[in-house]
Order: sequence, then C-alpha cells, then structure tokens
Amino acid sequence: MDYYLSVATFAALNVILALGLNLITGFCGQISLGHAAFYGMGAYTGALLSVAGWPFPVALVAGTLVPGLAGVLVGLAALRVREDFLAIVTMGVGFVFVGTARKLPFLGGEMGVSRIPSVLDKSGYALLAVGAALLLALFSLHLRRSWMGRAFAGVAEDEVAARTIGIDVAGYKIAAFFLGTAAAGFAGVVYAHLTQLIVPDGFGFVQSITVLAMVVVGGVGSTAGVVVGAVLLTLMPELFRVVNDYKLLVYGGLLLLVMRFSPLGLAGLVTGLVARRVARRRRRHA
Repeated sequence: MDYYLSVATFAALNVILALGLNLITGFCGQISLGHAAFYGMGAYTGALLSVAGWPFPVALVAGTLVPGLAGVLVGLAALRVREDFLAIVTMGVGFVFVGTARKLPFLGGEMGVSRIPSVLDKSGYALLAVGAALLLALFSLHLRRSWMGRAFAGVAEDEVAARTIGIDVAGYKIAAFFLGTAAAGFAGVVYAHLTQLIVPDGFGFVQSITVLAMVVVGGVGSTAGVVVGAVLLTLMPELFRVVNDYKLLVYGGLLLLVMRFSPLGLAGLVTGLVARRVARRRRRHA
C-alpha cells in the first residue's frame, strides 16, 4: 500500500511540475529549460525553514513564493531575449542553481539537506499532492478560457501583433513565469518533506528535460494531455525495468518520435483521430 501511495504522490508532483511548465511554454510560448531549478528552490526553502523549526504551512508558503519571485526575475530577463536565447538563459539558471547549492555550506553542499521533519504520513502527502494537482489542472482549464489565457495565447502567437492591439506583453510574460515557477516551488516543498532528503543533482538539467518531455509527449498547451503525459512518464519506469535503466534514452526517443509523427503530442493525436472518425461518419450519412 505504501508503494502505491508513493507512486501516486510522485505522479501528482510531476503533474504539478508539468502543468507549471505548460503555463510558461504551452500557454505563453516562453521556452524554459531550467524548470527543475525552481523545483529545487522550493525544496531547499521549505526544507531549511522546517529544519530551523518553522511550521510546515509557513515552509509551504515560503517555498512557493521564493521560486515564484525568482521566476519574476527570469521573466524580466525574458523581455530582452526570445526563443533560442531564452532557452539558453533558463538553462543557465538551472546550472547556476545546482552549482550554488553544491558550494554553499548552509545549503548542505554536495550532501544536501537531510533530516527534514515529516509532518504528514504517506497518505497525507498523497492527498496534498493529488489535491494540488487537481486544483492546478482546473485552474489551467479555466485560465485557458479566460481573458488572461487569451492574452497568453496572443503573446505566444505573435508578440508584435499582441502589443499592437494593446496586450501588455511584458506583464503577461512575467505573470506566466510567476505562476509556473510558483507551482514548481510548491511541488518542491512537498517532495522535500516526503523524502526528508534533498541533494543538488536531483534538480539539475536532466530533471528539467524530463519535465519538458512530459509536456511535449502529452501535448504542449493541452492541460489534459500534459496530465496524461506526466502520469505516463512517471509510471513507465515503474512498469518497465528497461525504462528505469535507460530513462534518458527512452525519453529522448519519445521526444523524437512525438516531434516527428505527432508534434501536438498525445492530445493532438487523439484529437486528430476523433476528427477523422467524425468526418467519416458525416460522409457516410451525407
């Protein structure tokens, strides 16, 4: 039973991470290759506060806001760079975070932070993670149909045209980074208290690419697709040993296949199949 609760919790945390990245990349069109750094910022902030004796709710709020504010700074940088250059900037944020965590003694160095107090049992963390993932998914669905979601779509489609019709491109870019990185920070706090041990390498470039793979495989911009992609890529290593042994190879292969045969991911594939079936039915009844 504990095993299934752990798998469900990690799947929910990955859903939160992927949905957060989807707000930045899928909704607003800003490429980010350093999402795991904000996951780590949340984990370290929450862990250090809990070790220092602060209550878990305080650690959770702080661990959510600190990465969100860091995301605002990255969003400000995103105002001056675009596309490939933005990807390089966000990748650099990830490398800087891991390097800093390794070198600063109060962050634990290479050994990380251990003996993090656990305030909930495994079922409690599972409920917290699954509940947060569900709320974030509902928020994403609502956001897509809201005026903010339409503004995000305008920025993603054409920044110049969006600015011409009065959309505050700078403000929406920063908002997207704040929302997406704050979600990652929340997941990081829960992860740190669940495992009670965090190390810098757990939040490196590999983790960022893993989250990106979840978004791309599920379907960039699709809330339901990203949820399915995150759950699928979480369960694959648990169900198939070869995936766990060659995770990067398998995930890289999936990215290549998806980009070649279904650029819109699983969501696009399903939508296309449904559209073709509906078209065939209409031709039959015509």
